[in-house]
Amino acid sequence: MDTFTIVPTAAFSLRESVEFGFGQRHSQPFDGVMRLAFVQDDLRHQVGVVLRQDEAGVHGEIHGGDGNVASIKAQVARVLSLDRDATGFAEVGRRDPVIGALQAAAPGLLPPLFYSPYEAAVWSVLSARRPAKQMAEVRRRFSEANGRVFALAGQHLAALATPEQMLAVTEFPGLPADKLDRMQGVARAALDGLLDVERLLASGPEVATAQLQRIKGIGPFYASLITIRATGFTDVLPADEPLARDLVTRLYHLDKPCEPADFERIAEPWRPYRTWATVLIRAAGHRIL
Repeated sequence: MDTFTIVPTAAFSLRESVEFGFGQRHSQPFDGVMRLAFVQDDLRHQVGVVLRQDEAGVHGEIHGGDGNVASIKAQVARVLSLDRDATGFAEVGRRDPVIGALQAAAPGLLPPLFYSPYEAAVWSVLSARRPAKQMAEVRRRFSEANGRVFALAGQHLAALATPEQMLAVTEFPGLPADKLDRMQGVARAALDGLLDVERLLASGPEVATAQLQRIKGIGPFYASLITIRATGFTDVLPADEPLARDLVTRLYHLDKPCEPADFERIAEPWRPYRTWATVLIRAAGHRIL
């Protein structure tokens, strides 16, 4: 079995990543292990990874995949936000006492990301205008039937269908035809290179968000979601996000609701980690309020 180790550059907690729920990933009790099953960035293989953490770092065991340990390690590092130098994030907490208090309340919390822009885009069109819990179950069944299932540390976890596998599906129980059509549109866009993570990163957040809206079913909201939560940008501020602004209003004791311009002003000291700081506010704000 191939293995790898990622050494965080700053405080990191695998427990916080496991217990962080978003998208189709629900918060789970931490049993000392994080289990991942995903489509690799090459879009042709699926892989399962078991992660554990100790004083030496985050250790991964690879199940399946294409045998490219370096590529799998790099993708896992991106998913855990461990592909970036996090040493300056602690400095943000020293510049801004609110962020510092949140870092103390949630030590080692870094934003976990979608496995890839492809998987984030599939989730976006699948879950649009539907309850997330319901569609997470549809995604699980769809992945078990059309993707690949891995046995990971005593549990079974299914990886999503690759784009080619997605395009071979003609129908699926519980999945409306229009949603399957849009999921297959995402698959075609991925095969055309529109969801390549390196391409999106090189384009920059504004251009990437605009390009993603060329995919049927991906509007401004979901394009922003993919840009912020699937590529690894650390300094994109979601100033139009009402929940984040509401938490900022309360955490910073503002005398009126936080508007986008207020958010941008308050977030200025967070550079170049405005994305990370916003995720921290969303995930841990309730711990100090």
